[in-house]
Amino acid sequence: MNRLPPKLATSLYPGVHSRREDFVATHINYTTQIHASGIFLGWHRHFIWLWEQALRDECQYSGSLPYWNWALWASDMTTSPLFDGSNTSLSGDGLPDPTQIVPGVAGLGLPQGNGGGCVHSGPFAGLEVHLGPFHFPKDYQLPENAFADNPRCLTRNINNYVSRLYMNQTVVDRLLASSDIVDFQHTIYHGPIENPSQKRGPHPATHISLGMDLEDLFASPQDPSFMLHHGMVDRMWTMWQESDEGDRRWALNGTDRLNNPPTSPPVTLDTWVEFGALDRPRQLRELMDPLAASYCYHYS
Repeated sequence: MNRLPPKLATSLYPGVHSRREDFVATHINYTTQIHASGIFLGWHRHFIWLWEQALRDECQYSGSLPYWNWALWASDMTTSPLFDGSNTSLSGDGLPDPTQIVPGVAGLGLPQGNGGGCVHSGPFAGLEVHLGPFHFPKDYQLPENAFADNPRCLTRNINNYVSRLYMNQTVVDRLLASSDIVDFQHTIYHGPIENPSQKRGPHPATHISLGMDLEDLFASPQDPSFMLHHGMVDRMWTMWQESDEGDRRWALNGTDRLNNPPTSPPVTLDTWVEFGALDRPRQLRELMDPLAASYCYHYS
C-alpha cells in the first residue's frame, strides 16, 4: 500500500503520497463526524473492511485482517509479537526522546513511556508519514491546511502503564458485559459508568498507549497498528451484538457529529455515512451485521 500511487489528487491532497495515505486522508476528512458519535462503530467497521479489500484486490494479500487483542500483552506491550521489533511485527518502540510528551498520558497523570522518537526496528523502521500532526485544533474543526505535506518519521512511545490499567482482561470483560448500546459506547470511550475515576475506556487508551502518532485524533491511521486496533474494536462490538441479537444487532445511539451536540439529529438505520474516494455512501443499516450486506466475516 505504501508503494502504490494514491487515487486522491495530489493537487488537492499534497500530503498524500501513496494508496495507504488515501485512507489516512479520508479518516482526517470525516474525523469530526466519526468519533464519539452514533456512527463511530459502523463507520470504522466499514473503513477497516475497505482496507482489507484493498489489500486483497490491489496487493494480492490472501489472508484476513488481524486484530490487536489488547489484553494478551497488556502487562508489557514490548513482548507482544505486534511490537517486539521483529521482522514479522508492526515494528517496536521509538528511540528515546523525553521531550515528546504524550498529552493523553499527561492527562491521566501517568509516567511517560521510554520512547518518543522515530521507530527504529522492524518493517516500519524509517517509515515516512506526511499528514498532520493535529494538536487538537480549536473546537476540533478541520484546519485549512489539513492535507499539507509534512514529511517526518513515524514515532512511537509505548506505555505499559496505560495498557496495564486500561487494556487488561477485566476491562475487556466489562465492555462485553455492557447492558445496552449507551453503556457499551460509554465504556469503550470513557470506562464503566459506575467507575468514573477510570477516566479512559480501552478505545482512546489504546490510541495513547503508542504515543503521538496513534493518539492523533485526525491522522491516527498513519500508524499501521490503527487497523488492528480497530479490528479489536469491531471484534468487541461484534461479540457484544451476537450475545443478544434481538436487542443489540440494530441498536444505535447518538448523532452524526463529534460528542453528539444537542443540535444534531439522532442517527437511525437510514442515516447515510460517507467514505469519500474509498467507497460510495452507505446507510448505517448496511454496516450493522458482519454477515450481511457487503460483508461475510466473523471473529474467533
